[in-house]
Amino acid sequence: MRPSRSRYRAVVRPLGDSARRHRSRGLGPRAGLAIALLALTTAFAAWAANQIVVPERIRDIVAAPDRSEADRALDAGRHPAELLAFFGVAPGMRVAELGAGGGYTTELLARAVAPGGVVYGQNSRFLLDRFAEKPWSERLARPVMQDVLRVDREFDDPLPPEARNLDAVFLILLYHDTVWMKVDRAKMNHAVYQALQPGGIYAVVDHSARTGAGLGDVETLHRIEEATLRKEIEAAGFVLAKQADFLRNPEDTRDWSASPRAAGERRGTSDRFVLEFVKPKGSR
Repeated sequence: MRPSRSRYRAVVRPLGDSARRHRSRGLGPRAGLAIALLALTTAFAAWAANQIVVPERIRDIVAAPDRSEADRALDAGRHPAELLAFFGVAPGMRVAELGAGGGYTTELLARAVAPGGVVYGQNSRFLLDRFAEKPWSERLARPVMQDVLRVDREFDDPLPPEARNLDAVFLILLYHDTVWMKVDRAKMNHAVYQALQPGGIYAVVDHSARTGAGLGDVETLHRIEEATLRKEIEAAGFVLAKQADFLRNPEDTRDWSASPRAAGERRGTSDRFVLEFVKPKGSR
């Protein structure tokens, strides 16, 4: 079973001038010290809540000497160790990746769920024909991919009947593409919901569009507004459990294409949101 994880948030606000005067006149030095210590403790709790502790096992996976140089070149912009740690990928888990492409993330998942786990790697015919068939087939031939099951299916119904009671389904930097590819996303999200066990997670990472853009930049800039994506996924019954900031970039102007073929030297620097949706435990 996948371990449960709690999420804590704290907001620290500085004391105003009137509060400082009240403290100094009525509370005394000991109370003032106690308040200062409480403020420091609260600040530390807020900082700690946003940190991702990466287990040594995950670091070893990313540093494995048999990973390709092409994959290693992507690591600086993708932060794979934080990704695996944040979503709690562990040995024995049964997971799937939609839109696996050439398999960069799929291989990391395969390493992380071993031993005893399984990964369903899905690609649509469009993705395979356009760019993924050769690199995907070559990667699947590697020994490290022995626990990966190739799935050639359309996004509207992305997983085979045997892919049930999964611990997690990943959709990395591709949800926006399902829009311009005219995927029935309500049907896709429902299928993911059905494939997960209660408490299972839908792990979504994508490029941020500007506020108010909605779906307007999905094909031109390969970005989607976070609020729009959240609304679509929550409509399937999912609950947003937590989010991470390790792929955020506040300096991104969000007005350039995040497509790997168009981004050039800016690849890996887009502002990206990392969201963990959960299938409620009381659901069927």
